[in-house]
Amino acid sequence: MMQFLYLLFPQLVLCNTSVLQHSDSPFDVFALVSNMSVDWVGYGYAALIASGGVIGYVKAGSVPSLAAGVLFGGLAGFGAYQISNDPKQVWVSLATSGALTGVMGKRFYGSRKFMPAGLMAAASLVMVGKLGLSLLQKPQES
Repeated sequence: MMQFLYLLFPQLVLCNTSVLQHSDSPFDVFALVSNMSVDWVGYGYAALIASGGVIGYVKAGSVPSLAAGVLFGGLAGFGAYQISNDPKQVWVSLATSGALTGVMGKRFYGSRKFMPAGLMAAASLVMVGKLGLSLLQKPQES
């Protein structure tokens, strides 16, 4: 059974093989999936930031937009990677989304245009809320 699961999900089996070795239920594979906490929201947020910078460059020729999108998108992606490996490591993501909330919120307040400043400010504020809630949660016992 272990070899079959390894062929289908090599990353899951390598993460926690003890669950499969001491398991009587075929549904304990789902326990493996829950042990891997990939920050999909964080990766999506990073992709949104980077793609926004690229779109700003393509549509308006804005090199600062491209540079900021790549820089902040890379930082957000790195933060999502850190959270995926250790859910307590939220500081890079929190700093990145907090800075973008402030900068893009100020731009939105001045221009009153939802695109792109309002969208990025709203997405960044959602990320700050998500990360803040994860800091307030009690640690789970293992």
